[in-house]
Formats: sequence, C-alpha cells, structure tokens
Amino acid sequence: MMGDRDYRSLIKNAIDSLGRELDAQIDAADNSTMHLEEAVGCLRRAYYDRRDPLDQERQGFSELLSGLLRKLGHGAEQASYDIGGLTLKGNADMLVDDAVILFRPAAKPMENPQAGDLLYLNACLWMYNKIDGIIVYITGDRRESSFSLTRNKRMFEETVRRVRVLSDLLGGDKAPILEPSSDCEGCQYYQRCYTKKKWSKQVTLANMLGLDKGPD
Repeated sequence: MMGDRDYRSLIKNAIDSLGRELDAQIDAADNSTMHLEEAVGCLRRAYYDRRDPLDQERQGFSELLSGLLRKLGHGAEQASYDIGGLTLKGNADMLVDDAVILFRPAAKPMENPQAGDLLYLNACLWMYNKIDGIIVYITGDRRESSFSLTRNKRMFEETVRRVRVLSDLLGGDKAPILEPSSDCEGCQYYQRCYTKKKWSKQVTLANMLGLDKGPD
C-alpha cells in the first residue's frame, strides 16, 4: 500500500483485463468449433472452461507475450481448418517468409520444447499451409531458446483426434479423463481432479508400512 492506493491490486486488475482481451474468444455453446489452445492442452481443463469455469489468476506479462505480439500488429490473422464437420481455429504469433513462429515465456532456458507447444506449432503449419516452424522461448532476463519443426502429418492427426474427443465429450456432458502433468499444481481446477483432504498427522514410510510399532 502507498497512501490510500492499493497499487498491487491495480496492477493485478490491469493484467487480468489485458489477459481477457487477448484470450481466444470461445463460444462455450458451440461444440463444433474448437481452438488450438483447447486441443493441445489439458482436455479436462478445456471442458471445465466451457462447462463450469473458474477464474485463473494471471501471474504477469510473460504469459501474455504471444497475445501482445498479435495485438500490436506483428502477428498473423486467425486461421481456420475444416476437419470434417468440425472447425479448428488458431493463431500463429508471426509469419516470416515461409515459416511460422511461436513465442513462449520460460522460467529458464529450455533444453527441449514443451509437447503442447509442438502440437500447437505443427497444427499452425497445416492451418497456414507452411512447411517449417520455430518455437522461441524467452526468459524474464531475455535469454532465448529456439527449436525448429518440420510439418508432420501424424502429429497433426493426434491434434485432430483430441479435437474430436473434446467435441464428443462436450456434447455428452462428460468430463475427459485425467491427464496428470506439471501444470496441474497451478490449475484452478486442481481440487476437482484430485483430493483436497489433508492428513491430520505426520505420515512416514515407517508408519505406513507398520514398521514403527513396538514389540508385542
């Protein structure tokens, strides 16, 4: 607090407002139109976002990087792809010559690209009819890690499969199966997927196996 102004809340509200403006505009009632963000991420999370959403706290500007590039006019127009009765929509961050470029934030230099980012980039290559793509990870201190990808049909078929699964489950009001990952801990739906019960006493391997009991 500085004086009578809560500047932390003002900054948080500004980030949240900007994030909502940059988010993909998803019609929750339209099960025939899916967005790449939904298809390549956790399907269970995508389902809850449409059926019973909870707000997620945004951590800062780093996660808004891709959207800001598009908003400032450096990005590509949204693309659509017909996959037989369903429409897949997505955005590349930049199109340079014959390449699609994605920018992603990272806490530290990356040794390997995230699987979801590869699926996203590969789908963009098909949607924009390009052959080669690049993912650029940028840390808070501006260190970069770049990875290239050539368009892959089998990888795109997996994305299409996930689109169809999500559409079918939304139509039947059935939540997708759990897809445990490192993203679960920070997910706003964590308690819907995993127990929130806490042990009332300290648990050790010894007492779990009954090895801490004294002699009879």
